[in-house]
Amino acid sequence: MSYKLYKSLFLLLVISSFTSVNAQNIDKLKEFFTFYPNKKAVEKDSTLYLQKFIAAPVMSYAPETNFAFGTGAKYLFKFNGSGEETRVSNMPMTLQYTLNNQFFLYSGFEVFTNQEEWVIEGNLLFQNYPRLYYGIGSDTKKEAEEQYDYYQFLIEPIFLKQLFHRYLFIGAGFRYNSIFKTEIEPNGLIATNRPEGFDGSTSVGAEFAVLFDSRSNILNAQDGWYLEFTHGLYDKVLGGTQKFNLTRIDLRHYIDVSKENDDILGLHIAGQTSRGNLPFSEYSFFGGSDIMRGYKEGRFVDRDMFATQMEYRKNFKDSRLGLVGFIGAGDVYHNIDQFQFKNLKPNYGVGARFSIDKKENLNLRLDYGFGKNTSGFYLSIAEAF
Repeated sequence: MSYKLYKSLFLLLVISSFTSVNAQNIDKLKEFFTFYPNKKAVEKDSTLYLQKFIAAPVMSYAPETNFAFGTGAKYLFKFNGSGEETRVSNMPMTLQYTLNNQFFLYSGFEVFTNQEEWVIEGNLLFQNYPRLYYGIGSDTKKEAEEQYDYYQFLIEPIFLKQLFHRYLFIGAGFRYNSIFKTEIEPNGLIATNRPEGFDGSTSVGAEFAVLFDSRSNILNAQDGWYLEFTHGLYDKVLGGTQKFNLTRIDLRHYIDVSKENDDILGLHIAGQTSRGNLPFSEYSFFGGSDIMRGYKEGRFVDRDMFATQMEYRKNFKDSRLGLVGFIGAGDVYHNIDQFQFKNLKPNYGVGARFSIDKKENLNLRLDYGFGKNTSGFYLSIAEAF
């Protein structure tokens, strides 16, 4: 058994021991970090949703970052006038610094207006993120690993209107992605390959988006479908450094397979394809904590990507603890028409869960994933998908 696996199992035992002894104090601890902005208004009008602002110290781990420490905040709310037909809006924010001398400020938000007439979603990211580089393609060598550093600022708001169906939203937005202050190894692999935009780039594009989202719970879905399709057109006329187009698809389905314990089977397909004068920052990066766990993020890189995963989430009645098993496959391609089943790279793994907010169904997540000749563990809050 590898040292990394021993380390992850030890961490799991520590967390399990702590939570089993102190489970009765978790709610008290959560309340200490929770603020209720409209508490007085709710006391006067019980039809209002009790908004929550949760801010607390956070710790995470991924092979790409090592341990990360910082502050996490989450604002859960509904606009006044919204009833049960409107799902809870989620505006998270994370600021962390890692033992690999990285920092990142990130928010991936999803806001529902009254009666869900509109959905406002998107991403906000600012980071100094040293990344590992192995070359471009699906057959790069692990021994070629080298590090390059850069700063990144990304903003991507998308506005979608409910049309034709209760859970169907159609709209548009824009995406700005700037890579700057890059540092590479002199005479290294990336300096030799010199992919487009390796020394910095700015992508500015208009996006068309379609969203179908019938999940009853946004933080940890237990049923329903989620399909998001975006197609972006990027051009120098808009202020970018390259002209290209980028298409992304994210499909998820959740099945409640055990009514007694609320066991969930989750299915996930993710894909990205692009054409044109693509900067390196917009390539598809294979691996990470959300899909293809077990591979370091960016272990394989190319223009197009396809990946899928299946996860069984085992819950125990009247307990905060849960177990997960997952399996998946995927690959990167210069052109997606090169796809072949026999060349798919596999991954699989197991994980443990601890509920830190039973009402909102929010979990602490510890996973150990295996890929082809690689593995890694992940510690974070909320599910992989």
